[in-house]
Amino acid sequence: MDGAAQKFRSATADFSADQYTAVVQSHEMQKGTTAFRRNGNAVEMAVHIVSDNDQPSERQLLYKDGELDYYQASIKQETIFSAGANRQQYESFLTLGFGGSGRDLTASWNVTLQGMEAIDGVQTAKLDLVSKQDSVRNNFSHITVWIDPSRSISLKQVFYAPSGDTRTVTYSNIRYNTSVSSSVFTLHAAPGTVKVRK
Repeated sequence: MDGAAQKFRSATADFSADQYTAVVQSHEMQKGTTAFRRNGNAVEMAVHIVSDNDQPSERQLLYKDGELDYYQASIKQETIFSAGANRQQYESFLTLGFGGSGRDLTASWNVTLQGMEAIDGVQTAKLDLVSKQDSVRNNFSHITVWIDPSRSISLKQVFYAPSGDTRTVTYSNIRYNTSVSSSVFTLHAAPGTVKVRK
């Protein structure tokens, strides 16, 4: 995994996410695209959500330069979160399973190898992660990721909340180390969008 992480430059993929809320036993399904790239020592991530429960949706997430921007087209609002002193924690969480080395993982997570498992014909390492940060554990008691060690890319992730809620994300149509347009890593907000800083 460390060798693959050194070769990682970018990845793009389609994703589907199942957000399960335990108290009401309901599922919310999301679909979209995601992209990651290493720009020098910095990591950048973009997510474009195109549907919620098969209904059109327009939301974008962009992480770069130590800021996380969340754009909601329906209310014309861009919310900006600064990572500040928590930049390493943000990056270890947001880019989980995309280009990180084993050393990167163990810096922020207690890692348990749960064996090897095939996903879509790809042999993956199934890793269970428990954050070393109390603030992360308050939101996610643990996270399980299935990583293709030859590319240092996650094919599946399950986030477990203390409440019993889960978020299961699967990735498909993964393109590894291909050229990714800079426009992917730019927020495309409509004119008149209100910016809120938190």
